[in-house]
Amino acid sequence: MPMEAQDIENLIRASFPDAQITITDLAGDGNHWAAEVIDDSFKGQNRVQQQRSVYAALKGAMDGPNGALHALALTTKAPD
Repeated sequence: MPMEAQDIENLIRASFPDAQITITDLAGDGNHWAAEVIDDSFKGQNRVQQQRSVYAALKGAMDGPNGALHALALTTKAPD
């Protein structure tokens, strides 16, 4: 079952309450998403560390064949 943009944002926001989060449905099918997460906590972290922390916030929504989130293009950065 596809996820809604708000569901994805809610999962990320639970771990990054002050982040700027933009969720985009890439294919219009509710299965292929892009997320941009901008948060102060990313300062001093490389991209891999930043993205791992966001994937951890998704709490397994992408895991295995029954994961509700099929594909996510993720962009992370600290604010300028």
